[in-house]
Amino acid sequence: MSAALKGLKVLDFSTLLPGPFATLYLADLGAEVTHVESPTRPDLIRLLPPYANGQATAHSYLNRNKKSIALDLKDSANIALLKSKITEFDIVVEQFRPGVMQRLGLDYETLAKLHPRLIYCSITGYGQTGLYKDKAGHDINYLALSGIMGHSGRQDSGPPPLGIQIADVAGGSLHAVIAILTAVIERACSGQGQYIDISMTDCVATLNSMAAAASLAGNTAQQAEKEYLNGGTFYDYYQTQDGRYLSIGSLEPQFMTALAQLLELPVLLEKGTSFDPADRDEVKAALKAKIKLKDWAEWSVLFAGQDVCVEPVLNLEEALRSPLAQQRQWQVEVPLFEGSTQTETQLACPIKFSRSTLSYDYIGRLLGHDCF
Repeated sequence: MSAALKGLKVLDFSTLLPGPFATLYLADLGAEVTHVESPTRPDLIRLLPPYANGQATAHSYLNRNKKSIALDLKDSANIALLKSKITEFDIVVEQFRPGVMQRLGLDYETLAKLHPRLIYCSITGYGQTGLYKDKAGHDINYLALSGIMGHSGRQDSGPPPLGIQIADVAGGSLHAVIAILTAVIERACSGQGQYIDISMTDCVATLNSMAAAASLAGNTAQQAEKEYLNGGTFYDYYQTQDGRYLSIGSLEPQFMTALAQLLELPVLLEKGTSFDPADRDEVKAALKAKIKLKDWAEWSVLFAGQDVCVEPVLNLEEALRSPLAQQRQWQVEVPLFEGSTQTETQLACPIKFSRSTLSYDYIGRLLGHDCF
């Protein structure tokens, strides 16, 4: 058995989260990733606490399996070096603002003349064209402009600050991986590389999916806490007696019926599918009152044996220690360096193959550990 992407070579100029998470997936799947960083302006991920084994835990995770080369891209000799090496790589990933790589002489048009089979992926907040292309942004801004946060959260408290970076990862990283691997497949037919423009805002906007379909084709304006899956129905989170939460998603008739019987709430059966706002409010009020009668642990035990789409809301530490996490192997021990018996616990790649293997060779390396 071998890694699925063995033989692919990636030159990675990205920093922070979106690009590095994309190339982490490629590296876990077997691609050889060489990460180029500035020797004087280190990737801020290297400085982000907390630390373990002498370096930032985020860097150790995001840059596992990757070589680290320190090059000053303002030095023309280093640009010449990169150009001389470009035919050794299949893929370039970069995350600078539009125009930066062109000024450096490392843009797609320049490198494609040297290497026509090169696949070149640029990840930016707003893409390579349009009025926003030169603007700075962060995950929270991309989510705001995508429309997602306009129909998320509570009406009385507004959009929630999320615990993960959805636009960065689901928008930028994962769409970049999809696009890159699609271009690799296409290249096998055409023999040509191509340029990929990934806008985190464009990509995360597509995650509106059903809501956008309702808005565009159904002419139905989307509002926070008013729709079927965003808190407008009993599909929601409910606070327990001790201030923790349960998730209730018992939408299908068989689950709704079982839940109504278990909780002794006939109103759920009578009005659970109603589109009348008053009926929806009555059902949610009844569920809120019922769930408030027991603490989180009691409900967790009760629902553990029930197939009704009700699950306790876990904090991250509980989730990582859960039987589900253990059975599905969410964690992996990664050597500190090649051949080391010392390891660091990290999130595993969630993709599972019947034949291909995953790579966990070493955690993120010290800046400039490698050279061409």
